[in-house]
Amino acid sequence: MNLDQTIFVAGHRGMVGSAIVRRLQLLGYRHIVTAGRDELNLLDPVAVLGFFRKRAIDQIYLAAAKVGGIHANNTYPAEFIYENLMIEANVVHAAHVSGVQALLFLGSSCIYPKHAEQPMREDALLTGLLEPTNEPYAIAKIAGIKLCESYNRQYGRDYRCVMPTNLYGPLDNFHSENSHVIPALIRRFHEAKQRGATEVVIWGSGNSMREFLHVDDMAAASVHVMELPSAAYQSNTQPMLSHINVGTGIDCTIRELAETIAKVTGFRGRLVFDVNKPEGSPRKLMDVRRMKALGWTSTIELEEGLRDAYTWYVENVAVS
Repeated sequence: MNLDQTIFVAGHRGMVGSAIVRRLQLLGYRHIVTAGRDELNLLDPVAVLGFFRKRAIDQIYLAAAKVGGIHANNTYPAEFIYENLMIEANVVHAAHVSGVQALLFLGSSCIYPKHAEQPMREDALLTGLLEPTNEPYAIAKIAGIKLCESYNRQYGRDYRCVMPTNLYGPLDNFHSENSHVIPALIRRFHEAKQRGATEVVIWGSGNSMREFLHVDDMAAASVHVMELPSAAYQSNTQPMLSHINVGTGIDCTIRELAETIAKVTGFRGRLVFDVNKPEGSPRKLMDVRRMKALGWTSTIELEEGLRDAYTWYVENVAVS
């Protein structure tokens, strides 16, 4: 590792971007560049190109994105596809024009078909219909993969892609309506405990299965992939199938997840499952053999990670 490289982390105030910054600092990197929305609007191609041309950037972590849960994706599909397409197109193109050779694009497990064979291998991409509730977001992330691959093929760039499973942890979005399942349940159980409620309602049957990865594990995986020698990365990927799954390789039902969060938050009431609410794909589990072959595996167990996420929520978000 060259600790003197200048590294730009796009989306450093978000859950994933902030974890990547923490990881880079922990490893001793000395020149980390960040920019908030007030300084750089990633939706503005002129602004992005101008930002890059003023700096001698060696690496880019593209962690900026518009994200949300089922409700948010269903309610704002136009914003989800437009903003994510614009962010990735502006950053990748400006990186190329500015001569940045190394970039890591962070995608999502929702790129895979709704009924993909489980666990989902990288070659399941574009083999079937997507889950309708987050199709616009998934299309944007697929486009980001192909954008990176296209610049690699045409210009010899080294733009890599990692596809994380469902992430959670500090700085997650705990909005009452627009959050993902873990922060939504953490908030719901905490507030129910504070009110002395006897039950908590959970969307869906509870039978859907999901895999969850703590964001600090994701940050470690991202830096690991970025720092791989080109020969190692290329030997485990293909020019038009270059993305790498990142996950634990272990899933659980939403019911099991809810029971664990109830335990972590100290809620002792009843769990009620509303089968009239949407619950997305029946199962989403990543095949992580490619990542393991490249020398990385997750280290944070789910209950341990949930306790960390809950502690952060109580200290930074919850109103006592």
